[in-house]
Amino acid sequence: MTTTQKSPPAAQPPSAAPNRVRAGLLDPWQLIRSLPDALRKLNPTTLWRNPVMFIVEIGSVFTTVLAIAHPTVFAWTIAIWLWLTVVFANLAEAVAEGRGKAQAETLRLAKKDTIARRLRNWTPGAAHLDEEAVPAPALRLGDVVVVEGGEIIPGDGDVIEGIASVDESAITGESAPVIRESGGDRSAVTGGTKVLSDRIVVRITQKPGESFIDRMIALVEGANRQKTPNEIALNILLAALTIIFLLAVATLQPLAIFAKAQTPAAPSTQALTPHGVTGIVLVSLLVCLIPTTIGALLSAIGIAGMDRLVQRNVLALSGRAVEAAGDVNTLLLDKTGTITLGNRQATEFTPVDGVDEKVLADAAQLSSLADETPEGRSVVVHAKERYGLRERQIQCADWVPFTAQTRMSGVDLCAPGDVRQIRKGASSAVLKWVRDHGGHTSDHVATVVDGVSASGGTPLVVAEKRAGEPARALGVIDLKDVVKVGMRERFDAMRRLGIRSVMITGDNPLTARAIAAEAGVDDYLAEAKPEDKMDLIKKEQEGGKLVAMTGDGTNDAPALAQADVGVAMNTGTSAAKEAGNMVDLDSDPTKLIEIVQIGKQLLITRGALTTFSIANDIAKYFAIIPAMFVAVYPGLDRLNIMRLHSPASAILSAVIFNAIIIVALIPLALRGVRYAPGSAAAMLRRNLLVYGVGGIIAPFVGIKVIDLVVQYLPGL
Repeated sequence: MTTTQKSPPAAQPPSAAPNRVRAGLLDPWQLIRSLPDALRKLNPTTLWRNPVMFIVEIGSVFTTVLAIAHPTVFAWTIAIWLWLTVVFANLAEAVAEGRGKAQAETLRLAKKDTIARRLRNWTPGAAHLDEEAVPAPALRLGDVVVVEGGEIIPGDGDVIEGIASVDESAITGESAPVIRESGGDRSAVTGGTKVLSDRIVVRITQKPGESFIDRMIALVEGANRQKTPNEIALNILLAALTIIFLLAVATLQPLAIFAKAQTPAAPSTQALTPHGVTGIVLVSLLVCLIPTTIGALLSAIGIAGMDRLVQRNVLALSGRAVEAAGDVNTLLLDKTGTITLGNRQATEFTPVDGVDEKVLADAAQLSSLADETPEGRSVVVHAKERYGLRERQIQCADWVPFTAQTRMSGVDLCAPGDVRQIRKGASSAVLKWVRDHGGHTSDHVATVVDGVSASGGTPLVVAEKRAGEPARALGVIDLKDVVKVGMRERFDAMRRLGIRSVMITGDNPLTARAIAAEAGVDDYLAEAKPEDKMDLIKKEQEGGKLVAMTGDGTNDAPALAQADVGVAMNTGTSAAKEAGNMVDLDSDPTKLIEIVQIGKQLLITRGALTTFSIANDIAKYFAIIPAMFVAVYPGLDRLNIMRLHSPASAILSAVIFNAIIIVALIPLALRGVRYAPGSAAAMLRRNLLVYGVGGIIAPFVGIKVIDLVVQYLPGL
């Protein structure tokens, strides 16, 4: 048999940024496009889910009836602005959903009903395939289909035979093709993507209508968005405050009548405003006192949080996961491809016990000729470039593949009159193989292995056995894994937020310690097996901590399911994607750090706007209460610090401001409050200063400016 050395494939260029709907300031045209949806949401059967705005809508109806019965400029102006308040609140949610619909339209273009080539009675390696043509929607869970170059993959599934280049740009926005192959952790394919070359056999893993694209469309449109626990709790609080203010306002008129009956000399309630303490005034007071601002924006904040993840090519399968990401205490990250660049390269061959360096290079290259991993190819290339070992004529060879059990690979050569066995792999496994085959191991090997590990490299020991001779160790291959630029700074930022980072690796403890120190992680788990990840997650959770982790393989599925935030890679297996509650379409494990930041931004935005809303209400008290009751209680004139034109203009100005501020805050709700790593105390001080104090000052300025305009309305 003749074997030719294979050079590693050319490096792919950096991926282009996905073509996604961008976040940022609100597009004014988006308001106009979302207006029909906002009007449809006026339906009470829809609006009742938002108790604050439902009360405002009831007040708007009541005010409109009173305005029809007793038409005045004041009555009709109040009625119009109350309706605008409800519409603006619906508009905030409609705009957030509109962004998702824009994402969904892109995805629908990828959802094509193709004709699938379903295989009947398929068996692995079958020379003749029994095909039948069926529409893609007719495929069922477990069906097997064949897809060749130029054809569309008809449904989600796992590659069970073959290897192919696949264009996933319709899903990820990334134009560079990816490789999908049977076995391993890169076997999952998505319906609607296109095979560019070769041929693969795919087993369908989803039922009709439950494909990855179907779920993405439903999620980004908000159709399947469930409220998170914090959002539900805040809704309950807002509903309770609304009921309290409703009862308080409802008792004002009866109390005024009772006070007049007890004190006949007191001014009549009709003197409180030029229009009397009518139902319109009471509704206006109620709307200005209840937390309408946060009630209007709460849903939009949640939708926008998921939308920000979609913009970064992350699909959140539940709003709970996004929120949990903001409270994560522990991050579990794989070393390879996450903290380090991933493709370890052979950089040095170190012989032991007097072995010639070229003999070691020859054996290392021979043992790697059938190794298609990046590490194996780098050994072949290093031996070729450093020692000139090129085309080789091999008459007879039995390749020994790497397995997790043996932790080594190699080749058995059978030249005429000679049998040569070569093994390459983990030091403990190869040295045991040497001892099992009559050889002995020296301290020199252990010293070199420890030196490579201590420097952050991965040592691979090379050994051989010739016919009639004991096995012997030839030397050590040094595989270097480079830490990504900027990782230490990112982990420092996480540490300032109180998040503990743990690196998970299959490397030995010495190598793991060196990489962990260079990257700046807080802890590491060396020689990790799937059950070790599960045990670590459970241990952290038992201590009351929230855990996030990434994974792409079937063996990662249990840990992804156990973690509070499990981010599965899109290149991974179907089992991993089903187990996680987020899927990273770019398959970039470092994105877990961005996900945590987006989760924190969601929580910060909700807290900031809640603070602003409550502060707004405090300021509006000073605008409306003194204006309404100064005629009855002259002492309240000292609280009328804004010196508004009249009680009627004060009430109208407050109602108008209450509506306008909702529209003004929609961009902030969608974009999110700026997030900067820092302590919880620092963020609280910033929120209170910017959104607390700002929320008090804004109404004073806004209501006064509006009052200067509305005082000139005829008939007010």
